[in-house]
Amino acid sequence: IDSQRDQLFTYSGVGATRKTLPQDFTIDHNRIQLGKGIEDYLRGIDALKKWQQFDLGWVSIVPDGVPIEVGEIVAVKARAFGSWSLNAARVVYVINEEKRFGFAYGTLPDHVECGEERFMIEFDENESVWYDILAFSKPRHPLVRMSFPLGRMLQKRFARESLQRMIKAVNKK
Repeated sequence: IDSQRDQLFTYSGVGATRKTLPQDFTIDHNRIQLGKGIEDYLRGIDALKKWQQFDLGWVSIVPDGVPIEVGEIVAVKARAFGSWSLNAARVVYVINEEKRFGFAYGTLPDHVECGEERFMIEFDENESVWYDILAFSKPRHPLVRMSFPLGRMLQKRFARESLQRMIKAVNKK
């Protein structure tokens, strides 16, 4: 993580998950209702602030307790096909509005992918609480490029399990 502090993002269009997504990347958008009412909304925000969407066993964030602030760097620790990898990312922006909370991080040179991912909790007009993941990516590491279908399988697994993890976090009362 320390070696990544002064590194640049590995993609152009930093912040694009906020506006116009780039055309030359794979786009993933996943969304699920977590609950209803202000208490569920606040629990969702709390879970996101604690990076619980990554608490999957085979994926986690290191180090623990990194605040959701622009410029903070984390590593996504992931186990795939019998080995662990650390993938560095920096928080690009934070959304802290009355009915939306979230953030995006972007990849740094010590990441096997190239792109950006946004995680957001929303409170809609019907008081429904939603967890939304929006990402654009493409393989950066040669092994990931050569095994593109396997990489996509892991990305889809992460999205599915992250959605379920956030449901558990919000419904734990």
